[in-house]
Amino acid sequence: MKTYSPKPEHIVRRWYVIDASGQVLGRLASEVAAILRGKHKPIFAPHMDTGDNVIVVNAEKIELTGAKLAKKVAYRHSGYPGGITATKYGVLMAEKPAFVIEKAVKGMLPKNSLGRSMVKKLHVVVGPEHPHQAQQPVPYTLGQPPMWEGLPQRPAPKAAAATAEKPTATKPASKPASKKTTVTSPAKTAAAKKPAARKTTAKKPTAAKTSAAKKPAARKPAAKKPAATRKPAPKKDQEES
Repeated sequence: MKTYSPKPEHIVRRWYVIDASGQVLGRLASEVAAILRGKHKPIFAPHMDTGDNVIVVNAEKIELTGAKLAKKVAYRHSGYPGGITATKYGVLMAEKPAFVIEKAVKGMLPKNSLGRSMVKKLHVVVGPEHPHQAQQPVPYTLGQPPMWEGLPQRPAPKAAAATAEKPTATKPASKPASKKTTVTSPAKTAAAKKPAARKTTAKKPTAAKTSAAKKPAARKPAAKKPAATRKPAPKKDQEES
């Protein structure tokens, strides 16, 4: 079996209002810290912030048991030598009652970046009214954590929801495309029926070319050289005489 680890989509931040009038400081702070951490949920994990937002009203009406108003001291240090300052809780309750609750809750949260992010969900108000009506907070009774409603049902993605909702309907048989009847004027129809006149290209007669090609080339008469005049041979009779 695998160990469950909460996922960001499983965490829902709800808002609760706690009335601090007549409540003991320590008991109030311990339960507020548990809500901020998310320990009232089955999906709680110590390494994650699974808690809800808490609004504490009437912070000036918180109570401290015993003689803590006179004896309990809140210390702070500036970081320099001799920079320690001590303040009695009686003075803090008169001047900064919201700080008293914030300090008590912060001391019960983890001392790291996770605890610093958790304490940002705490909203302490002096008086009965708070400026977080838009979040529609629900009243919270100490000692009665809310019932677990299960993991949130996230809406399905748009693409998957669209395919799931659309039924696979069979496409109707395609109708034959209706031919458009175009009314043409008689002049257009007559012009359309006439065959296009072909352009006659004037062909040059090739007879002259063929006759000229077939005729043999006229040869120039070679100039005959005049025969050399030979001297008449002496007749034998004359030689004999």
